[in-house]
Amino acid sequence: MIRNRQLVVTAALLGAAMTAAAQSADEQSPVNVHGTIRSKYEYQAEENEGRFEVRNARISIDGKLSPVISYKAEIDLCDEGKIKMLDAYTRLKPVRGLQFTMGQFRVPFTIDAHRSPHQQYFANRSFIAKQVGNVRDVGAALGYTLNAGFPIILEAGLFNGSGLTNQKDFWTNSVNFSAKAQFLLPRGFNITLSTQKIKPDNASVMMYDAGAYWHSHGWHLEAEYLYKYYADDAFHPVHAFDSFVSYDIPVKNERSLVRYVTPLLRYDYMSDHSDGMRYVDGKANTEGKLIVNDHQRSRLTGGLTLSLKRPFVSDIRLNYEKYFYRNDGVAKPSEKDKIVVEIMTRF
Repeated sequence: MIRNRQLVVTAALLGAAMTAAAQSADEQSPVNVHGTIRSKYEYQAEENEGRFEVRNARISIDGKLSPVISYKAEIDLCDEGKIKMLDAYTRLKPVRGLQFTMGQFRVPFTIDAHRSPHQQYFANRSFIAKQVGNVRDVGAALGYTLNAGFPIILEAGLFNGSGLTNQKDFWTNSVNFSAKAQFLLPRGFNITLSTQKIKPDNASVMMYDAGAYWHSHGWHLEAEYLYKYYADDAFHPVHAFDSFVSYDIPVKNERSLVRYVTPLLRYDYMSDHSDGMRYVDGKANTEGKLIVNDHQRSRLTGGLTLSLKRPFVSDIRLNYEKYFYRNDGVAKPSEKDKIVVEIMTRF
């Protein structure tokens, strides 16, 4: 039954996308159609094994019905082989600088976890973006942009805590919340502070994040730290850190297929992490307790990105990931030293 519903939603969204594209070809339409396809090959030298994978095949529709009303609907046809409805919301902007959003969307939290797949710098996400701070939920958020000599973007929201697939019969007396402040300083500097409360199971979890980056003259330098605290000592606090540097080198030959060459280097770290759910013998069970879902590790990633058009439109990402575990650390099948070749296209 769930599978049938997913297929119906997929067909409806694809149909709307084709209709919108046809309208846009003939007349001005309040509909924009976008998509992101990420395909990659990974090779793990130690195991002498490799795999091809379509990591994302996203299609989204967004637009403005008036200066006040806008909307977005996005579905991923292949999120690690699964169909997922991601964004589905309406946004109201009653006055300048103020916006109200209700529906399903990524909560306002962190820098790296809030990037869409086509905006990522590396083929694989940081630990903050993948395991620790990656949250999409159903709820409502208020945003306000003010100018204090430089723009300040404030966002805060309330959310179910049900995730994306458990909405119909989910009732709670304890909503989750998230708040984020971005300070867009002169000369390409950005400082972002955010906090979030979630309750995946019976224990509340608080997260605090601070990050900053500088983006100018082709350079991007970024660092971010996240602290995750579990109530009632259900699990020890988690620390996560991510930092990287990249530099866009334009190719001046107009006949060249490659427009930019971007060398980049990243270091990220995460201590033992729990997803906040109770388990017994590796299976979710309310009679159990929180366990280590992701063992402590750090990673050094180096690589090169070849941008065939503008960066984040059509990129070839070449990465090598080197993992470091403690002696008792257990590596997941996809969390080992590997070479990654990814092609990302945004349309």
